[in-house]
Amino acid sequence: MGKTTIAAALIKMWAGEGHTVYAVDADPDASLASAIGIPDEDAARLKPVVEMRDLIREKSGDGAFYRLNPDLDEDLQDYCYQQGRILFLRMGGQKKGGSECYCRENTFLAALMSTLLLRKGDIVVMDMGAGIEHLSRGTSRGVDIMLVVVEPGKNSINTALMVRRMAGELGIGKVRFVANKIRSDKEREFVARHFAPGEVLAYIGFDDQVWESSMGEDSTLPRPGGEVEGAVREISRQLVKEVREGTVDSGS
Repeated sequence: MGKTTIAAALIKMWAGEGHTVYAVDADPDASLASAIGIPDEDAARLKPVVEMRDLIREKSGDGAFYRLNPDLDEDLQDYCYQQGRILFLRMGGQKKGGSECYCRENTFLAALMSTLLLRKGDIVVMDMGAGIEHLSRGTSRGVDIMLVVVEPGKNSINTALMVRRMAGELGIGKVRFVANKIRSDKEREFVARHFAPGEVLAYIGFDDQVWESSMGEDSTLPRPGGEVEGAVREISRQLVKEVREGTVDSGS
């Protein structure tokens, strides 16, 4: 069980409670679609937003000049794969070496993220890799909380601290952590001593069922009524509480 499984569990939980949830896969591994239950054949046909060249040129302009703030709000759902109350978007992988400049595409993605993150009344969950390159100072103002999944190891801790620093530089006020795949009190204590009290929302034990199902065709979401599902519900409760108590006036 990793960050994508936790993101998927939160997405499905909030959608099940009646919320409209935008699920944005911004990880080059692109596994969020499968995790939330989109059939593999449908996921394979989904075109990453960054590859929608005609749409991008229509919205941002053609030729040598392009609009820095294309209007995407009116037809935002047209870019999504809808599954119940979940609206799924795949941003696209990182630029390959030797390919043309992605300036126009990156401008479009920034506008898309601004539209999503600053909408009111909806929830946006972005599943990102270790970097946060899809966010900028403009889009980060719509981020209520960044949730970082960390494992009990030095490299994972260092990466989590790097993400916290980068988030702070972008003006993201709240960064919280989930300690994952914890097997012992020693591992729990190792993670805890690197963070301030209250920064770690939950400590999730290693779940053999989730690990085994990740190798097959079954869903890797936590089993109903299990310890991991309980931990995810607690994460959800704390996230909602912190957003409501915060000063950010966004619905994401």
